[in-house]
Amino acid sequence: MKKAKRMHIFYYVLIILITFIFIFPFIWMILASFKTQAQIMSKSSFLFFEPTFANFQSVFKEYDFLGFIFNSFIVAFVSTILGLILGLPAAFAIAKYKQHHLGFIILIARIIPGISFMIPWFIIFSKMNLVDSYTALILSHMLVGLPFIIWIMISSFESLPQELEDAARIDGCTLQGAFIRVLLPLVTPGMITASLMSFILSWNNFMFALVLSGDKTKTLPIAIFNFMSYSEINWGGLMAAAVIITFPILIISLLVQRYIISGVTAGAVKG
Repeated sequence: MKKAKRMHIFYYVLIILITFIFIFPFIWMILASFKTQAQIMSKSSFLFFEPTFANFQSVFKEYDFLGFIFNSFIVAFVSTILGLILGLPAAFAIAKYKQHHLGFIILIARIIPGISFMIPWFIIFSKMNLVDSYTALILSHMLVGLPFIIWIMISSFESLPQELEDAARIDGCTLQGAFIRVLLPLVTPGMITASLMSFILSWNNFMFALVLSGDKTKTLPIAIFNFMSYSEINWGGLMAAAVIITFPILIISLLVQRYIISGVTAGAVKG
């Protein structure tokens, strides 16, 4: 009995320790965003300091972060919508017709490092005069999110009984009608999970935005460079910008966490 109690205590201590290790950088980022440069560099000011909002004021007044937020949102939102439009039918077809070799090909496309697509993308968009445009960023970001959408949704569609589609066809629906009216509403948790994953990948994407964006379409990850110079790094502004980038995704994730859990586990058990 005592041994079981000790194991129980050890289990919770281990969970707390691991959680703290993962959360500590996030806590440090939030605290540093309210500190001056001198306070950030001082070990004695880690927990006890006089907070300041100057970092957040400089982020919005000096660096036009609202414009960067707008650019990131437009690119992430549209690339996610286009990924769903293309990915949902593809995932349904792969699941319905057991075309798992196509799923493997899509997985290979995701495994290939994104940098290998960067030069061809840049050459193509340069020839079409689309560099520093939303079109170039949206298409390149969709390339990153589309495989995730397809792979998540394949398991969601495979978890649905074939009888649901058959019943819809008997009632007069076409295959497309059964897909839109019957099957899609049943895989909503998977769609939310895939959408959020795609949105996060686009929101945080640095590499494609570095090459394909410009002054008009600069996104948040690229805007972080504004706080770095040859002589110094503005840690306070950098941390404030990181908080601004992180919180929208964090809030969205907390709001839809119930759907994310069910979406990730969809297809894990069939019966």
